[in-house]
Amino acid sequence: SSPWVGKAGGRLLQSAMGKFFRSHAAGIISRMKGSILPLPGQLLAFLACLLSFAVAVRPAISQSVTLKPATVEAGSPVLIEVEASSDAAIEGEWLGSKLRFFLGGGGHRWFALAGVDVEASPGPSTLKLVVRTGNDIRDLSRTVQIHPAHYRTGSLTVAPKFVEPGAEALKQIEAERLLKDSVFATSTPEPLWTASFRAPVAAQPTDSFGTRRMFNGKLASIHKGMDFRASAGTPVRAANSGVVVLARPLYYEGNCVVIDHGLGLFTLSMHLSRIDVREGQRVAIGERLGLSGATGRVTGPHLHWAVRWQSAYLDPSKLLRLNLNAIR
Repeated sequence: SSPWVGKAGGRLLQSAMGKFFRSHAAGIISRMKGSILPLPGQLLAFLACLLSFAVAVRPAISQSVTLKPATVEAGSPVLIEVEASSDAAIEGEWLGSKLRFFLGGGGHRWFALAGVDVEASPGPSTLKLVVRTGNDIRDLSRTVQIHPAHYRTGSLTVAPKFVEPGAEALKQIEAERLLKDSVFATSTPEPLWTASFRAPVAAQPTDSFGTRRMFNGKLASIHKGMDFRASAGTPVRAANSGVVVLARPLYYEGNCVVIDHGLGLFTLSMHLSRIDVREGQRVAIGERLGLSGATGRVTGPHLHWAVRWQSAYLDPSKLLRLNLNAIR
């Protein structure tokens, strides 16, 4: 059966195909029997029959769904593409989050940039997709298998106040948690990024994303960003265009800049020695956000760069490998 119309739809399509050829093509073929060569008119009629059939079934197979990457792991950003007409309305939901689609180049391809949290459990998930075009409603939902990503465990030694904060520090941490919740609660309802994402700093990255981190011998968290070995004072740039929604010092993150790239996608740059942008400022891809440093919970100078979609933290290295240049 057709992967786009489901098993029941596939049986209906096969039935329709049989009826079509029995009522049209069979009559033409019978009139062609007995002739060494078919008459031009008969041949043209038969070709017209085939063309009519192709046009008749085209709407049933033109709406396809593609995921990039095709193999989805915990922590993967995922580009979802749906083929549908420009006047279509697409409703989607995956892993408890709403998908917001936008029309790409060519006028018949819709895209949503989504992702799977680094802590997501492996196994099957349901990607719900419904395409509405006029009175036509098509269910393109499917099962997406989430594969495990194998991350390591690392140990770090930091100042004791970052492992067991005092009473005043706990008040600050709670206030900052509420602030960050407020920042991430809203996002521009359209994509602000314009091409593929670029590395935010000219420095060697590490493979630290997803590492289970032990701070002073205690398991504190899973590392939800990519660390770049950037010496203090290295320029840190916007990985793509967007709006600065946070630019201030925080307890754990140090000097931190958060950019909203639209449709629930954010990037975070942490531990800066200096911030060069302000909240509410529009930035272009490659624009300087500040300088790398060693503020907050760190063991030395570096840039911690994180990618967040909705409430999910994604592997930045995979976002950098995702080709978005031909979409907008």
